Amino acid sequence: MVERVEPRAVPAETPVAPGVGDRRRGWVIAGSAVVVAGLLGFHRGVPNWPGRAGSLLESFLPWVGVFVVVLLVVALLRRSAVALVALLLPVGVWVHLFGGLLLPASAGDGPGLVVVQHNVSDENRDPAGTARALIAAGADLVALEELVDPQLPVYEKALAADYPHHVVRGTVGLWSTYPLSGERLVDIKPPSIAEGWSRGVRAVVHSPHGEVSAYVAHLPSVRVGAGGLASDRRDESAELLGRAIAAESVDTVILLGDLNGAVEDRGLSPLTSQLNVAERGFAFSFPAAFPLARIDQVMARSATVGHIRTLPATGSDHLPVVARVALG
Repeated sequence: MVERVEPRAVPAETPVAPGVGDRRRGWVIAGSAVVVAGLLGFHRGVPNWPGRAGSLLESFLPWVGVFVVVLLVVALLRRSAVALVALLLPVGVWVHLFGGLLLPASAGDGPGLVVVQHNVSDENRDPAGTARALIAAGADLVALEELVDPQLPVYEKALAADYPHHVVRGTVGLWSTYPLSGERLVDIKPPSIAEGWSRGVRAVVHSPHGEVSAYVAHLPSVRVGAGGLASDRRDESAELLGRAIAAESVDTVILLGDLNGAVEDRGLSPLTSQLNVAERGFAFSFPAAFPLARIDQVMARSATVGHIRTLPATGSDHLPVVARVALG
């Protein structure tokens, strides 16, 4: 006798309310937006260990806005109202931090100096062409780094007619249309670097608007690797430079240099805590082929750095930057 086997009933799947999955994804996007806003608004709270994670984030802080754009596109595709509302938070924080840099340059009323800062690169194959490009900017002061033989004599000859006053110490120099005095080396060498390393100079510029103490500096390079951001020497050098500027007797100070760091980077806080930075313009200067960050800086004390912008590429891996510094 053959038994008859009754087929087992397959339990029906639990029905999912329409739109539940989309709503969940919308909340994920909203949560991501809050995290991005937190990174932007509280970047100082990101610990600098391991690998100086905080400094690494701050080096490219404006680019965090790219994640906001990506989240916005996803939110629009998902048609999530919750996500779109949440994205107002990181957008607002980004605009608060960087929106002013997008505004046009002001009229620049009042006395001031036009300054150019450029790391000319020790591998520059066209120093004469680089010098001509800098002269065309019509600046009052020109600060250069990575001045090495045989390029240095080329710069001195090419700039002499337009900038009759100049000082060079080590691999950094300052050219001026106005007389200079009090030229001296500024020791910003970290203890771990061997002797013969000289990357700081100071001189007093006797401008028609009063005396200005100008500093030119080239801080040690940083490296990004598997262990994070290696910036110990840069940070030590920034501390030494900050002490020198704090002790400066001339009230008005202009700092020009390749500082190997963005102004948001906490490693430069010995400088940014006492100096004004540019109010307008991003002026990403490095690398020249695809600029991602402005590490070439113009800062000032008892003066205002207005709009900062880049000049066309030269034979260097950096772009020159030019800014107007309003005095008084």
